[in-house]
Amino acid sequence: MPQIHSWLDVTFWREVLRRTVAWAIHALPAMLLILLLALALLKVLHLLCRRVDVSLRRRGRSGDVRTAREMEKRSDTLLGVFRTTGKVVVWVMVVMLIVVQLGVDVAPLLVGAGIAVLAIGFGAQELVRDVISGFFLLLENHIRVGDMVSVNGTGGLVEHVGLRTVTLRDESGVVHVFQNGKINALSNRTREWSATVFDVEVAYEEDVDEVMRVMREAGRELQEDRRYKASILEPLEILGVESFDGRAVVVRARIKTQPTEPWQIGREYRRRLKRAFDAHGIEMPLPHRTIPGAHERAPSRADVRAANGANGARLEETGVQA
Repeated sequence: MPQIHSWLDVTFWREVLRRTVAWAIHALPAMLLILLLALALLKVLHLLCRRVDVSLRRRGRSGDVRTAREMEKRSDTLLGVFRTTGKVVVWVMVVMLIVVQLGVDVAPLLVGAGIAVLAIGFGAQELVRDVISGFFLLLENHIRVGDMVSVNGTGGLVEHVGLRTVTLRDESGVVHVFQNGKINALSNRTREWSATVFDVEVAYEEDVDEVMRVMREAGRELQEDRRYKASILEPLEILGVESFDGRAVVVRARIKTQPTEPWQIGREYRRRLKRAFDAHGIEMPLPHRTIPGAHERAPSRADVRAANGANGARLEETGVQA
């Protein structure tokens, strides 16, 4: 009851108001200054990342197109991680300084945080493994934003690379998220250059040398097209006769392209090759299916009439017996 009476006392509230005003006069300016410094640091971080990005892109433009694209992917990936890490560090420092201004002793908090980190490190070993794996993944430049990769058998476009996870989006638009520590197999399809491989099937009756000549002409026309010239790094390479199957001769060829262009170039080359084969009368065998029993001789009309006559006689005989 005495405590309740003290709350109703005017002197008590005057003391509370006096202390609040004194704290606001001393602490609020410092807290505002801390927030302004944090915003300034974030602005500096943004400008620094932008300056580094511009410098890397300018350095990449001084070389060929391939070098420029590789530099852009590298800068986008590393600067994204650097921005995120910098923001986390700045805001952690802001929270600690504000807690100090509120009159809380941070030394026990730091000790408790250290113990908590150790406990989390032992209990969340997968998280630690993901972060370490992500660090080396970025350091060794195995994967970048914009690459076409296959992770653990799943292919797609890299949309995000972080210290903990890698995010892919496949051709159907499905987003796949992988923990860095659980990436067992990584295949990068767009590292420095890519290639699209063709296995062209032609009939056994066709002249293979003529087929290769037509294929080279189609590849040369594609490379000379202004829409695709920048995407093709080398002329069409005929690797030769790859195999013989039951119905066709398989000729293998390859076009070396820019890292993200093999699928588009492959579709366009197949379209042009089909038109070139039609113009030169080169036959591509059609797929066929064997149906059991289809090779047996179809019954003739005489066989059908004889069968119908036998059936009629049998019916008449049955009627007489009846």
